[in-house]
Amino acid sequence: MKPLGLHIALRCAAPALALAAFGLAPVAAQEAYRLPPQDIVDIVDAAPAPYTSLSPARDTLLLMHREALPPVSELARPMERLAGLRLDAATNGRHGPRTVTGLSLIDLETQEERTIELPDDAGISSISWSPDGSKIAFTVTRNETIGIWVADVERARARAVVERGVNAVFSPFTWMPDGERLLVSLTDPDRGAQPQRPRVPAGPVIQEASGYEAPVRTYQDLLNDEHDAELFAWLATSQLAIVGANGRGLRNVGEPGLYFMADPAPGGDYILIGEMRQPFSFQVPWSRFPDRTFVIDLNGNEIAEIAEQPLADNIPIGGVVTGRRSVGWQDSHEARLTWAEALDGGDPRVETDERDSVWTLEAPFDGEPVELLRTEDRYYGAQFTQQGETGFAMEYDRDTRVVRRWLVDFSDPSVEPRLAEERNIQDSYADPGEPIMTRNRFGESVVAVTDGYMYFTGDGATPEGDRPFLNRVSFDTFETEEIWRNSGENYEQVIGLTAPDASAFLTSWEDPQTPANVRWHRAGEETVQITDFPNPHPQLNAISRELITFDRADGVPLSATLYLPADYEEGDQLPVVVWAYPREFNNAETAGQVRGSPYEFTRVAGTSPRFLVTQGYALLENATMPIVGDDPETVNDSFIEQLVMSAEAARDVTVEMGFGDGERLAIAGHSYGAFMTANLLAHSDIFRAGIARSGAYNRTLTPFGFQAERRTFWEASDIYFELSPFMQADQIDEPMLMIHGQMDNNSGTFPIQSERMFAAVKGNAGTARLVMLPYESHGYRGRESVLHVLAESFDWLDRWVMPEEDPMGSGEEAAAD
Repeated sequence: MKPLGLHIALRCAAPALALAAFGLAPVAAQEAYRLPPQDIVDIVDAAPAPYTSLSPARDTLLLMHREALPPVSELARPMERLAGLRLDAATNGRHGPRTVTGLSLIDLETQEERTIELPDDAGISSISWSPDGSKIAFTVTRNETIGIWVADVERARARAVVERGVNAVFSPFTWMPDGERLLVSLTDPDRGAQPQRPRVPAGPVIQEASGYEAPVRTYQDLLNDEHDAELFAWLATSQLAIVGANGRGLRNVGEPGLYFMADPAPGGDYILIGEMRQPFSFQVPWSRFPDRTFVIDLNGNEIAEIAEQPLADNIPIGGVVTGRRSVGWQDSHEARLTWAEALDGGDPRVETDERDSVWTLEAPFDGEPVELLRTEDRYYGAQFTQQGETGFAMEYDRDTRVVRRWLVDFSDPSVEPRLAEERNIQDSYADPGEPIMTRNRFGESVVAVTDGYMYFTGDGATPEGDRPFLNRVSFDTFETEEIWRNSGENYEQVIGLTAPDASAFLTSWEDPQTPANVRWHRAGEETVQITDFPNPHPQLNAISRELITFDRADGVPLSATLYLPADYEEGDQLPVVVWAYPREFNNAETAGQVRGSPYEFTRVAGTSPRFLVTQGYALLENATMPIVGDDPETVNDSFIEQLVMSAEAARDVTVEMGFGDGERLAIAGHSYGAFMTANLLAHSDIFRAGIARSGAYNRTLTPFGFQAERRTFWEASDIYFELSPFMQADQIDEPMLMIHGQMDNNSGTFPIQSERMFAAVKGNAGTARLVMLPYESHGYRGRESVLHVLAESFDWLDRWVMPEEDPMGSGEEAAAD
């Protein structure tokens, strides 16, 4: 095996191999999956470390073991694309390969690890601790059935409580507050056979417009006809039931229905139901179908209707529905509902001093609702606390990007709310973090309050990179005291408290050569390492990593993480790949803040651009490309200008630092980063080539807004046109590799975006290659697909960027090539 990073000479000495790999024939063809070098295959196939979860009792760590990438054959299972969902009719659940394949438990005191025995070849999901942490419930998928299992933590043994027939289209189960029973969702026992598509349709599919605004974004996987609607109803209809955690006493609750939500009240006497209503729509996903929210008792009797919503196809861009929305239980009361109502007609364009109101209603739900508060900006829900019936209510101004956190007494509207936080949500340096949660007497997850203090943990962004922290915050005054902060050449963050007063807590610790492992900090005692997950790719330890900062021409600070190959020597000039994703900011101060850490483990997995470093390239990863404007309505008016300015600054810093020559550069990105890539190739000559994955290139196909653009095509047609690289395809004279999943379901990035962009470049005599990955969505999951993407990327860059002389050369040289 050749050492990593030493493939350059072989590739440069054999340009004919690259030509043979790509070919020059102007025809489409289906090729076999290709492989990158074997050392890369070995890294991709390395088993990832388990996920971890601390129990509510704070004494046990759950390890969720994972496999490496699934084969494409798992992605190729039959799929029903319905109402914005991707479903597996055979299992009556979501479509997709399994992720977790095994469970084990670590006792924190003894560090003993015990494996929970489960059936072979089982896929595990929906993993949930019981409120007291004594049990763990989860679904097991095997042999085209989904069952619900419960593990006893003390004995590390699990058993099926529902063998089969679970409906996992939405939530398959939730714990009842007592922690001894589960509310489960089963398939309708009387639904009959699966509907079959008729060979001859009953007639055409017809849609109508009724003269009102309906600015719907570009959703995918929608219902197409009445058969789709019938099949969706067949799959989504569920029968609620309650079963003991020991598998006994299963009994149905009420009648079957199109339930997308079934949430027990904290006191356990009621269930809040969300139910879709027919007829369905062919223009929006299930979340915008007509629906009804109501309360039932544990016998299935309807107690009260709380809200009813019509089809939500006329919501203003960035707006909300009118009437009662976000109905949910108050976690600190046994049976009180809360919801919000828009005061501006749900339209963020309306100028008003008060945008939302917040209401409560408690059992038996037959009284008058109580208005609790009004918010200046849009209400985004509450986090309830362990202290009385208080909760942190959140509001957000989409124009200024200011977020406010108010401490509200949900039991008494006369108590004046207290402002706990106010900041620009993009101001990472001022981010106070998120509160540590605990379970209250109802078993609900709430903000922990111990002896008058809360505990917050966060990323701790600084000009030198992230330094996660643990702060103690007074519940009465909100004064903050730092009690721990990450330091040294490592990255460590708090994952949970094991003592209510934060005298003991767990962290995830890593450095550039050591993957994240769990450590236990206890006051007055030595830190104990709880897990010892090995480095899955120790052969990459010598890769160097550095957080760099620089400025663009208008003074906006930029940053990136620089990776250099293991065999790099000072003074070497390497080909450079810039990997980026543009983001919008209100001001230069927040745009220029440094995010991320140079001390995180150098993870290399999937289609990570970090693999390019093993092939002799320098990588500027997460190179910031901020689009700054104080008016969010018009920030994109200077999108191209700012994008090119940022790219020029990235090029210049590679020369100033000496690792780049300013010529051999490639630009690459995914999704909006692919959109960026095509635009930079069209509007500048900074880069020799580009790689664009899963992008959107023609903004007339997303006419009701995209990313942070709020204006419709008809309001800003010139901007839509200017920002669409499809419209500038005749200006793309550098080679561009486009990769796209054939089943991309991300809003806006239809596969046709790449297909038509390729045709546009080709039709204007440009140089491009289009790779469409079977069965892949917006990201790529299948092993064969991931390896193929890496092989394509290596070969593309080796051909167009690696050589000292530009392979495109002049027109005559290009023709000769």
